Amino acid sequence: MKRCGLFIGLLFLLAGQTWAHEMRPGYLEIKEITQASYSVLWKVPMRGDMRLQLDPLFPDICSETIQPSARSSGGALITSWIIRCDTSLADQRIIIAGLENTLTDVLARVQHLDGAVQTTRITPNEPSFIITESPGKLDLIGTYLWLGVEHILLGVDHLLFVFALLLIVSGVRRLVWTITAFTLAHSITLAGATLGYIYVPQQPVEAIIALSILFLATEIVHSRRGRPGYAERWPWLVAFIFGLLHGFGFAGALAETGLPEHAIPFALVFFNIGVELGQLAFVAIVLMSGWLVHRINVFPLRPAEMITSYVIGSVAAYWLIERVAGYWV
Repeated sequence: MKRCGLFIGLLFLLAGQTWAHEMRPGYLEIKEITQASYSVLWKVPMRGDMRLQLDPLFPDICSETIQPSARSSGGALITSWIIRCDTSLADQRIIIAGLENTLTDVLARVQHLDGAVQTTRITPNEPSFIITESPGKLDLIGTYLWLGVEHILLGVDHLLFVFALLLIVSGVRRLVWTITAFTLAHSITLAGATLGYIYVPQQPVEAIIALSILFLATEIVHSRRGRPGYAERWPWLVAFIFGLLHGFGFAGALAETGLPEHAIPFALVFFNIGVELGQLAFVAIVLMSGWLVHRINVFPLRPAEMITSYVIGSVAAYWLIERVAGYWV
């Protein structure tokens, strides 16, 4: 019933691949080190030797006391400097120049002298924010909850893996167990990697994530030809094993964004909740699309299933080659 809708959903999913990688967030950290004196760290995504043309603009009451120093790391340009302001930055507006011309967001973190921390998500629609004097936990919850939702919905490879699971798993009960196993597994490794208990290099992880999607695509083809494999017989086990790897991928994305030092577990929990909410929303939309398409009987199921499987496998194979080649280069 659901599989024609899955094919249509796949087309929308792959359409987002052309711009999803440009959604890597920038990161601005402002720390008050003495009265009205601040250290600034600015991290902006790069593609090759080119960086996004984004720059934080401070009010006229501030001036640089130490010239900026820059270095590249992990596909981003990281610049740090110190500014001195005539008064406190509380109630002052910080602008991210050029953000309105991009598809990315910026996560801003402001640490006051008394230890209070403000975390704000800055978007192209609202490319500035006001530093508050007494930030609360609700700001932190909202920021990391939305970052989790945004990451899973823009993470085309993660969604394509879930998409393939929906294709191969039949029955509501088996589907619930499979999605639960995937969720549990990536939650474990996301927490372990973020908290520093486990470390796996990011580039091999990204390649293996592509391999996991290729594996599922192959299993779907074999299943449609009457040769059910491991993924159809034990989908929850396959989802759990590969979910551990996908969790490292989530952790890598979270590391690019950064976590507030005073509330790492708190922010991690809400980021993970956001990931789960986004994942559940995706599953619900795909299943509802499948039900609607089945009701209006747009095209035969069997050809759509096979076409979908080959498209998934082809995209995953391309990602695998690209990521392995990028690792060795």
